[in-house]
Amino acid sequence: MGTSGKTTPIREPTLIITRRAFTTMLSLTGLAAVAGFSPLRFISDAMAQAAGDVAKPVSLPDMALGPKDAAVTITEFASMTCPHCAAFNEQVFPKIKAEYIDTGKIRYVFREFPLDIKAAAGSMLSRCIANGDAPKYFAVTDMLFRQQNDWVMKNTTETLTRIGKQAGLTQQQVEACLKDQALLDKIAADQKYASDVLKVDSTPTFFINGEKIKGEASFEEFAKKINPLLKS
Repeated sequence: MGTSGKTTPIREPTLIITRRAFTTMLSLTGLAAVAGFSPLRFISDAMAQAAGDVAKPVSLPDMALGPKDAAVTITEFASMTCPHCAAFNEQVFPKIKAEYIDTGKIRYVFREFPLDIKAAAGSMLSRCIANGDAPKYFAVTDMLFRQQNDWVMKNTTETLTRIGKQAGLTQQQVEACLKDQALLDKIAADQKYASDVLKVDSTPTFFINGEKIKGEASFEEFAKKINPLLKS
């Protein structure tokens, strides 16, 4: 989508979230955005992960839309600073939501896989604003993706604070959220599980009933995967 046709190499996640690194991020402005590392082609992993491994509860409660007993579950791993994730969120996810989620046919789970410290900050803010409310979480995440250029390329802390205030948080609540080491540790632990056990190494990565799909894909490609599972 708007690419030069070159495939971006998959990069192993190297994010080590620490209080010092995060404090440094909060004190700096204008940091260069880290480019998304997702490949631009649709790849089915030859070795599908066991659906149970993907569904296993991790450190943070899953943010999900759709019935728990749905025949099909899609789990997305995304980084809030990944441009390919933002493109998927804008162009493909609304179609999946209208066709499959809103009609109660599938369950859709979103999990954080931050590729850089700014992405971790965005995910933390989404968690804090939603406070366990999944529809609200998806709404905030959508807003962050759509305003990605604003808060990633410019003054990250100030822009995230503004977004937090728009969503009803006070200045103090936003600051407390972005300094919440326990929340940061849980995001890091869940990312490590995804990397070590599920072999997620780029964003976006999807699992459809345990089958891994790496990179952006069209709605039609998702439909080809989903529809046979609904009929079986």
